[in-house]
Amino acid sequence: MLFDAHCHLDFAAFDADREAVFSRAHAAGVRRFMVPGTTRARWPSVSALAARDDVSVGLGLHPYFIDDHRDEDLDALEEALTQRGEVVAIGECGIDARFPQTLPRQWQLFEAQLQLAKQHRLPLVIHCVHANDQVAKRLRQLALPAGGLIHAFAGSAQQAQRFVDLGYHLGLGGAATHARAQRLQRVIAGLPDDAFVLETDSPDMPPAGHPGQRNEPANLTEVLTRVAALRRRPKAEVAAQTYANTCRLFAC
Repeated sequence: MLFDAHCHLDFAAFDADREAVFSRAHAAGVRRFMVPGTTRARWPSVSALAARDDVSVGLGLHPYFIDDHRDEDLDALEEALTQRGEVVAIGECGIDARFPQTLPRQWQLFEAQLQLAKQHRLPLVIHCVHANDQVAKRLRQLALPAGGLIHAFAGSAQQAQRFVDLGYHLGLGGAATHARAQRLQRVIAGLPDDAFVLETDSPDMPPAGHPGQRNEPANLTEVLTRVAALRRRPKAEVAAQTYANTCRLFAC
């Protein structure tokens, strides 16, 4: 069995065939899905998916959509965390340093969500691009109680170890399957068994061989195949370990 630890199945890219996407995933052995929220406007669609037995959800304010966020969204997030028992994580949130002009606002929103994670004792789903050192430093300072997921990790071995030492899991997805990702592949080969989960980031980040195509959870099997080969372990073993890791992370 597989658990897709990060997939945006609420996005409009799946509106035309969402049930077929779930069916293909189940046929491929993907049994559970974690769907993080990205903007307040999308939270209802995310929460609706939580009615399914195979979906867990998070709510958050994603740095990529910075122009969509308002200060009152943080109050709405705190209220949602109090009222919606189906929410198992805060996120997707974080820092994307590809957009330096919005970094002060990104940090403001991220800091507020870190504090909510501390208050509600929930794990985080963290988007961290070109900011691993800064984010790790802040996480170390806060010592949050439930850790979280460093989504789409693509950093160095030292940065990976820093997050793992802090109790965070690294999300491994389509990037691991590309031939050019040799540094990441070396990191994957050396990770502790309990330090990573598998994800697709659907509809984005398709694995090698699917350029320009919509990604979907059924493709998680290709991530599994590559990660198992890099670690020189049977696929069934890696699947079982990452399923357990994801269940432990999101308490599901």
